[in-house]
Amino acid sequence: MATTNGLNGVNTSSPNAFKTFSLGSFSIDEDRPMKVVVIGAGFSGIAAGIRFPQRVKNLDLTIYEKNAGVGGTWYSNRYPGLACDLPSHTYQFSFEDKTDWSAFYAPGPEIRGYLEHVVDKYKLMRYIKLQHELTSARYDERTGKWHLKIRRPSGTSTTQDVHFEEFEDVADFVLAGTGALSRWSWPDIPGLTAYKETLVHSAQWEDVEELEGKAVGIIGVGSSAIQLVPALQPRAGKVFNFVRGKTWLATPFASEKLSELMKRDPKAANYEFTDEDKERFTDPKYYKEFRHELEAELNSVHFATIKDSDMQKGARKAFHEAMIERLEVKPWIADHLIPTFPVACRRLTPGPGYLEALCKDNVDFVADEIRRITPTGIETVNGRHFPLDILICATGYDTAFQTPFSVIGRNGLTLNERYTPHPETYLTMCTDGFPNWFQTLGPNSAVGSGSLLAIIEAEVEYAVAVVRKMQRERIRSVEVKREAVKDFDEYLEAYFPTTVYSEKCRSWYKMGQEEGRVVGLWPGSCLHAIRAMANPRWEDFDYKYLENTKNRFQWLGDGSTYAEKHMKGDRAFYLTEVDIPAVPE
Repeated sequence: MATTNGLNGVNTSSPNAFKTFSLGSFSIDEDRPMKVVVIGAGFSGIAAGIRFPQRVKNLDLTIYEKNAGVGGTWYSNRYPGLACDLPSHTYQFSFEDKTDWSAFYAPGPEIRGYLEHVVDKYKLMRYIKLQHELTSARYDERTGKWHLKIRRPSGTSTTQDVHFEEFEDVADFVLAGTGALSRWSWPDIPGLTAYKETLVHSAQWEDVEELEGKAVGIIGVGSSAIQLVPALQPRAGKVFNFVRGKTWLATPFASEKLSELMKRDPKAANYEFTDEDKERFTDPKYYKEFRHELEAELNSVHFATIKDSDMQKGARKAFHEAMIERLEVKPWIADHLIPTFPVACRRLTPGPGYLEALCKDNVDFVADEIRRITPTGIETVNGRHFPLDILICATGYDTAFQTPFSVIGRNGLTLNERYTPHPETYLTMCTDGFPNWFQTLGPNSAVGSGSLLAIIEAEVEYAVAVVRKMQRERIRSVEVKREAVKDFDEYLEAYFPTTVYSEKCRSWYKMGQEEGRVVGLWPGSCLHAIRAMANPRWEDFDYKYLENTKNRFQWLGDGSTYAEKHMKGDRAFYLTEVDIPAVPE
């Protein structure tokens, strides 16, 4: 006689009573193949090239890089004076120390060399394809895969005549590591195209020879201009720095303990490491203490970004006094350069040597607004004309997070459309409508203080965790829920009014506007971001499975593990993966 057990009247005596799907023919830990594509071989792509193979088995990984070399922005940018505006020892991977940096703020070529070293050490060129540029990406709803169109030089190309060919690649998962500062922009100034002399952009630098005796104009007062002016001042006949905005220059970065460890002058703007310094850094104990203290110091100034905080007031006073002191020779510049807005409202830079260069006899600080660019120079609104042999536009990047390639998600929506009028994301890394598409250093990823590399590593680890979950649970697509994106957006809108970033100042944090939504920065400190990304909230995502089953346990497979099914591997792994607790004293 058939019986029921109260489970909606199911006949439990039937052998097929619970057979609503077919068991998989695989073991629970039999890793399915995963094709992952990473876009970009800068810091993010290099970190991904190391962590994905380390943590994901049965992986097919490709890293497409549009440039002819690795390094991302550190490959593209080559202007004189290029340097990191964070301490060198904080601008490296947590797992790959470099103990022989030449200076406290490392020059650009050294950073590029460090990245090339990491690529060689971890043998990443087996994954990286140089001069391969993504032109479009389209999500296939039926298969849960991304179809990518890649452009590369054809086999018939020569150094004088380059031809391109396009091919398609298909990926289960895409990590976009193109960064926020990768598309440079010309200034919107009348007459720019009419200029007949040498015209260059800082982000696309071409060697300018014979600077001696030349009149050089530099437009801008961002980090690039601040590095260019002191680099060119000793070489050029005359340097004109055209500045429409204002900016804070940070005081030298070093606590008393750091100065003691380094045996350096705490007031020194930059510091070139001696052979003795580098020798001390080879001592693992000393180096570990030094780097830990440096990063701790870097992560100690978050509350300077909070409105009206004591730390903000202290920073403002200290920066103001330091700038006045450094501009003693030309004190009138301070009236045009020192802001009324709070410290850190726009990107902060130490700018070693910049204010000192402005005080030199062959440098003119021009605060008058530019009316137009003429065939021979720049004309300001008061009628003055500055003849120039060389014009350098250090005018930054397109920071609206609009990609130069088309990314088409579900229902034909493009990522650029989704990011209009401003980007909306989930914890900066993904957005609804674009399954299996994650990004590093996307909208709201940067930090006003703290280690950018720590953020990159946290985002890469998050992406790795997503891929491992897809592989382990045989998931076809992972898509963040719309309501989760909206909730993060609500958090952003509530957080930034408490900070100095919402004050009136023109900044790339706000897509180049004086006021408006902050799209460049994480809503909190660097340490806050790392904690937030450490443990994914899987409940914030929707999932579709490979076999089109609705049963979330289909990934359990046939009831076996690979080791016992094939009699290979460790069949007592639980004894080799023991977490031994400490015994209380």
